[in-house]
Amino acid sequence: MVLRVSVSGVRGVIGDGLDAVTAARWAAAFGAWLPAGPVVVGRDSRPSGPVLRDAVCAALASTGHDVRDIGIATTPTTEMAVQDSDATGGVIITASHNPQKWNALKFLQGQGLFLSAAENAAVQSRYQAGDGHVGWDRLGVISRVAGADERHLAAILNLSWLDRDRIAARRLHAVVDAVEGAGGRIVPALLERLGVRCTPLHCSLSGRFPHDPEPTPAHLGELRRQVAATGADVGFAVDPDVDRLALVADGGTALSEEMTLALAVDFVLARQPGGVAVNLSTTRLIEEVAGRHGARVHRTPVGEANVVATLLAEGCVIGGEGNGGVIYPALHPGRDALVGIAMILQLLAERAQPLSALVAALPPVVMVKDKLAAEAVPAGSTLADRLRALGPGRLDERDGVKWIGREAWVHVRPSNTEPVVRIIAEAATEAAARALIARVRQ
Repeated sequence: MVLRVSVSGVRGVIGDGLDAVTAARWAAAFGAWLPAGPVVVGRDSRPSGPVLRDAVCAALASTGHDVRDIGIATTPTTEMAVQDSDATGGVIITASHNPQKWNALKFLQGQGLFLSAAENAAVQSRYQAGDGHVGWDRLGVISRVAGADERHLAAILNLSWLDRDRIAARRLHAVVDAVEGAGGRIVPALLERLGVRCTPLHCSLSGRFPHDPEPTPAHLGELRRQVAATGADVGFAVDPDVDRLALVADGGTALSEEMTLALAVDFVLARQPGGVAVNLSTTRLIEEVAGRHGARVHRTPVGEANVVATLLAEGCVIGGEGNGGVIYPALHPGRDALVGIAMILQLLAERAQPLSALVAALPPVVMVKDKLAAEAVPAGSTLADRLRALGPGRLDERDGVKWIGREAWVHVRPSNTEPVVRIIAEAATEAAARALIARVRQ
């Protein structure tokens, strides 16, 4: 299988496009591109992680960089380890929500941000050149560095709006499904420090995913049942690298992952005025919530790097992606399920209502997601012409083609992470959304 090289990193199937040699070549290219200075390396818990980590660390040292291996760590933890240090960059070894056989390298520049398209292109040029290695007397040193989780937790606990006593007073109970990923230790630790009773589910960091690791309602059956059986107030599901958060409400109802960001946006805008940055595939509930607070929404192409670039350029107070990715720049400009969890718990503490009631207060919308082989999609202007036939509306062609009607929308775009084209539709009812999907497929 061909590697997927995009703003989401260098991603592939282990043994079929991605191996230690390929990882080392890409890491060496990244090291050759980076300015001098130490590089942070973190990974999720996948069984292929140690092999890729060794290859990546060796390659970075061969280009003259000291390497700080922080071990199994979430993506936001690694981002903050770069941001809050003298590191010149970082590498996260994770395929995020992709299935077990996948892994990936995600590159960070010195501010803890993912590389832009232009920066990724520059690294790719170094990959093709294959240069940048140094002599024996200039090799970097590889060392294991502890404490990254603690620093991340301390930063969240120090947020001005987080009231630990108020949260603890609610005596909340949460079930956590960490899908045996990097969140198995740090998410329960956050709940413990907030005085929230935690029932862990798949939190052993084995890296052997017990179910599809993408945190969508279809994959949260066990979490749903645990929340219902234990009478918990909320269920938290994170993906293997903990940059995405999905919720299960009291009673065991799995919420669309889109609801996470809608609730987070409402929480932040209620206490801080400012703009919101989200991608084109995120729910229109963001406009609804932002409108209640008089805030402007900025839409971007899909990809965290694109959202972050707009968020920083426009000075937005919150942003993210509707796949459960909350970005709170006051902490760090990257998707972070942990800060999302803190927001949801503070929201439950302040409003003294169950999560189901908070969601019921939002307008009803249903999103349906589909995908198909890339070669099945019409090329050029044909796709735009076919979407225009859906009815009155406008087109946005910055990332694939999105048709936006008065009460519904559909977005067709190539995936950054898989060799497929995604079709996403949202409408007031599931039937209406599925009808849009069917019309696009036809």
